[in-house]
Amino acid sequence: MISVKRNGTSFFQFPNLSRFSDIRHGIFTRKNGYSKAPYKSLNTSYSTGDDGRNVKLNRSVISKCFDGNELVFARQVHGTNVVFAKKSITLKKRFPDVIPECDAMITDIKKRSLVIQVADCQSILMYDPVRQVIANVHSGWRGSIKNIIGRTISVMEREFDSKPGNIVTGITPSLGPCCSEFVNYKDEIPENFWKYKDGSDYFDFWAISVNQLCDAGVLKKNIYLSEICTRCNTDLFFSFRGEGTTGRFAAVIGLRSTAT
Repeated sequence: MISVKRNGTSFFQFPNLSRFSDIRHGIFTRKNGYSKAPYKSLNTSYSTGDDGRNVKLNRSVISKCFDGNELVFARQVHGTNVVFAKKSITLKKRFPDVIPECDAMITDIKKRSLVIQVADCQSILMYDPVRQVIANVHSGWRGSIKNIIGRTISVMEREFDSKPGNIVTGITPSLGPCCSEFVNYKDEIPENFWKYKDGSDYFDFWAISVNQLCDAGVLKKNIYLSEICTRCNTDLFFSFRGEGTTGRFAAVIGLRSTAT
């Protein structure tokens, strides 16, 4: 990934998405924020037990890196609901005041930055440069076995006329196959996913996501996989598996108001 610093805040970008001047995106670390331990420091989630005043400041830090664009947060529940907002519909209905429970968001509206918050789960950023459509997907192990990725691409096809072959994607740092142990996998994970398990009880959810993207029609060359394990890198990223009580880091993508 590419390291970027803007307004004094460091974050990462995917090389394949950074080529496009009409979007702005970032994978933020846990640094450069206001929260105290165990949420130190750029925690963006109000639901972790952190002081809400610090969370508000942290979200402001991120917003400033996106030209003050409105940050749109999903109410993530490890489900399969996909919320979309289109510029062709009435302004007031483009984004509700309170986003319903969902684990993926799609839009073609400029100056709205879609945010997914994670601490071991994957955020998958998507961009269709032909139709000028962005998406952000939250995929933990529950989302993976329900194929939230495939569902999101189906909505992009149906509602925005996107062609999967045009979609460019990046998969954020997340729990790697080195640390993704499921001792009760026979009760939790369907048998058709057991082929992603090693000789022990560790699953490769990175490979699952890449294959689900490809199965949906995304070209392998358009997929960037971070291959950074959050549990192995708690100096940079929050990890629920590694820390228990902790914060959530943000993955963000938005359409710029004008291409530069």
